[in-house]
Amino acid sequence: MGQLLDQINQPNDIKKIDPKDYKKLAKEIRRFLVRKISRTGGHLSSNLGVVELTMAMHLCCNLPDDKIVWDVGHQSYTHKLLTGRKDEFDSLRKYGGMSGFPKQSESNCDAFDTGHSSTSISVALGLAKAREFKEEDRKIFAVIGDGALSGGMAYEALNNAARLKSNLIIVLNDNQMSIAKNVGGMSNYLGQIRTNTNYTGLKEDVENALKKMPHIGDKLANSIRGAKDIVKRMLIPGMLFEDMGLTYLGPIDGHDVKQMVSAFENAGKLKKAVIVHVCTRKGKGYPPAENDPSLFHGVDPFNISDGILKCPDKKAPTYTDIFSKKIIELADDNPLIAAISAAMPSGTGLTAFSEKYPDRFFDVGIAEEHAVTFAAGMAAGGIRPVVALYSTFLQRAYDQIMHDVCIGKQPVIFAIDRAGLVGSDGETHQGIFDIAFLRTMPGMTIMAPKNSLELERMFDYAFKVNGPVAIRYPRGRAYTGLEEFDKEIDSAESEWIAREKDIAVIAVGSMVKTAVEVKDILSRKGIDISVINARFIKPLDTGILHDISLEHDMVVTLEEGIVSGGFGEAVTEWYSSNGYSVSVRNIGLPDKFIEHGSVDILMEKYGLSAEKISEQIIRWRQNERA
Repeated sequence: MGQLLDQINQPNDIKKIDPKDYKKLAKEIRRFLVRKISRTGGHLSSNLGVVELTMAMHLCCNLPDDKIVWDVGHQSYTHKLLTGRKDEFDSLRKYGGMSGFPKQSESNCDAFDTGHSSTSISVALGLAKAREFKEEDRKIFAVIGDGALSGGMAYEALNNAARLKSNLIIVLNDNQMSIAKNVGGMSNYLGQIRTNTNYTGLKEDVENALKKMPHIGDKLANSIRGAKDIVKRMLIPGMLFEDMGLTYLGPIDGHDVKQMVSAFENAGKLKKAVIVHVCTRKGKGYPPAENDPSLFHGVDPFNISDGILKCPDKKAPTYTDIFSKKIIELADDNPLIAAISAAMPSGTGLTAFSEKYPDRFFDVGIAEEHAVTFAAGMAAGGIRPVVALYSTFLQRAYDQIMHDVCIGKQPVIFAIDRAGLVGSDGETHQGIFDIAFLRTMPGMTIMAPKNSLELERMFDYAFKVNGPVAIRYPRGRAYTGLEEFDKEIDSAESEWIAREKDIAVIAVGSMVKTAVEVKDILSRKGIDISVINARFIKPLDTGILHDISLEHDMVVTLEEGIVSGGFGEAVTEWYSSNGYSVSVRNIGLPDKFIEHGSVDILMEKYGLSAEKISEQIIRWRQNERA
């Protein structure tokens, strides 16, 4: 443990550090983060990039009275460290341990629970208005990255922030990255500001000259203020923020603590919203992360010496890998197929597609809502777009899927990655709601594969459907078992994996493998069950549901999603509304937000492991026979 870090054990302790030691403290923090994250995994490059920025804000704040709102929040590790949580880092992102995101239940210094992008300005503006209502006196910072400014919600907030009559400091953390390289007009605009030294140099020269003029310097400064604004508009293209009614300061070196503290103090004197533009380097201080910030954005445990991951089975193909190859294969045969990403081409498996078909690949930035309606427009124009998003981020485009895709029956294909439990990122990232909200949408076809080969065949089928299709698949290694059952999909039908009597288990996607394990456990106890691979969540295969009722007294549904509104409830509703007497039991996740922790631990806790499911079926069977 570094000598300076030993002095920081509670909020505001950083103010005890001598300013001459700020660089040393920053170095100790980076060393601490690299060491801890190399063991636990986590978000590394984004956190290394904001060390000095976090220090500067903490030096200007009195926590927890003042508020710092982090956009997304995966870059809040230094904030946690400076608020007395360094002893909790060994449990980072582990079940029962410290979250990788701001968490109000974890510390009153965490102003808001975050996890998705482009939200911080809206939240901070709300806090500022609450401060006005209650006539309080506190500083409020909103930290937003340049990548997050590709999200439309940020502009809605900026539009409203221009009318604010009290202080709000919006820190634009410009590292030229989101997860992948930034794209679009805002990225180009910020690039022009970054590289234009004419204005910042002129401003410094003028200010220095005025300071040397006794008595009249201040008057001259006031008299040329209008001229300075004209010069700004001449030398800095657009002056977008100023033209929106916001005061803009910068760009400032985001690794110079004293310079940022000075800027924040000046910004804090104004009774309005102020944007302080700081330029940082993602991954700073750790060469592997500097050289490949995307790889170290969210990283598994690694060797500190060379940055190589400690994952021997990482070479096993994932569902994302299977999708990546399949979409290229389909595009080879169909020149009208296009692919759309929302700032995550690597995470969703579209990097290879973008390299082979750059004119048919579109990264719209962190703008899921736009991605979906953009795809709807492409589909209306005769293109077959595939929108690849994580389940948790698909939620952000609920209205666009309903209104712009489903109403017009546009043939947009949604490749829903990270569906189900994703583990250590916790509540904001678990992909457990997509079945429930997509199932309510008329005309939507929803599929989930039991293994890698079935995923490929589902994409083959999806392009035959004249309407919207969603294919959901989990994070991680692709299951390759049960391939003897695979065949071409030419209709919305489920399949029998095992056919017995009395009890039927209908499983969705990742739970088919678990259902087979349940069958093995129960057969050793003298209980034989049927196993059905649902394949189609919507439309329901009512034919197989009817056949099941003829030979079984109990039906158990399994899904890696919430039970409320899920597949199981659809099955229960169908049997009930059609007068069947079969007993239906649903197994899935409860109606709550699921905390962070390994997937295995969470599956066991919430009753989705093969052992827990077997025990539950035995209890139900005994109760029904009692």
